[in-house]
Amino acid sequence: MKDKVKEPSVPVERIDTIRHRIISVLLAHPGTARQMSAELRIPEREIYDHLEHIRKTMHTGVYRLVVEPATCEKCGFTFRKRDRLKRPSRCPLCRSESIAEPLFTVVEAD
Repeated sequence: MKDKVKEPSVPVERIDTIRHRIISVLLAHPGTARQMSAELRIPEREIYDHLEHIRKTMHTGVYRLVVEPATCEKCGFTFRKRDRLKRPSRCPLCRSESIAEPLFTVVEAD
């Protein structure tokens, strides 16, 4: 019986970092963290960490990260003064847990 010689697997060479890929996705179209997670094939939890860093570092560049705040789907409350990027767990007015995720996009700075 012949032994199959297995060639070593070569990792895929990536030119862009994950944060650059997130920015390019957001430049193309707005999206939620869940949508970006599915498109980039990384966990949603990591997306939020990267978005936080992108938000902090983009203030000096050509582009800005714009966050459309989460809203309650039951009463329509908008979480405008929220600093965290993650979706809130429940509405402070009606206590509903049906919350629409925040929408992220990257636009050119004025």
